[in-house]
Amino acid sequence: MAGMKTNYLIITALESELKRAVLPAGVEIVYSGIGKINAVSASLKAIHQYAPQMIINFGTAGKVNPQLNGLLKIGKVIQRDMSTEPLAPRGKTPFCNKPFEYLSSGEFTCGTGDSFVTAHDPWLHAQSVDVVDMELFAIAAAAYEHQISWQSYKYITDDANENSGSDWQAKVHHGQDLFLDKLKQLLS
Repeated sequence: MAGMKTNYLIITALESELKRAVLPAGVEIVYSGIGKINAVSASLKAIHQYAPQMIINFGTAGKVNPQLNGLLKIGKVIQRDMSTEPLAPRGKTPFCNKPFEYLSSGEFTCGTGDSFVTAHDPWLHAQSVDVVDMELFAIAAAAYEHQISWQSYKYITDDANENSGSDWQAKVHHGQDLFLDKLKQLLS
């Protein structure tokens, strides 16, 4: 399989979020599974397999900013579950010279972590986090390491509260059509 090339590689956690069959020709998709370890592992493997010009993450997210709905283009991602005080401030990996945030061309901020956010977290508000997910920081880190530009679109499925699990399951597939519209604009 090595040596396949694609301009656009989509990385999405689950097939229930975005079906392969609906994608335009010439766009590859990789399903990473949930969480940062799965996401970085799948991203690195996919980068070596497809050598993409751009990585596009599409996925679902919980909202921290109550004013937001629908599909959002992410401009910054941070790691919300790296918590090693007093060695480093929350969000920063100690003894590590890699970036603690990754930037793209959107306007919203995503906080990635290996947990489902089900309660208010003042730190997220202090960092102006709009939405939370479980993969983007890892995908952006892999892209950065290989000098590949990335974009991310997050569809809000839940309010990052006690109802998040059931809300997410009910709405997990709703963002697909909105994302396909954005993808068609990007490809044209």
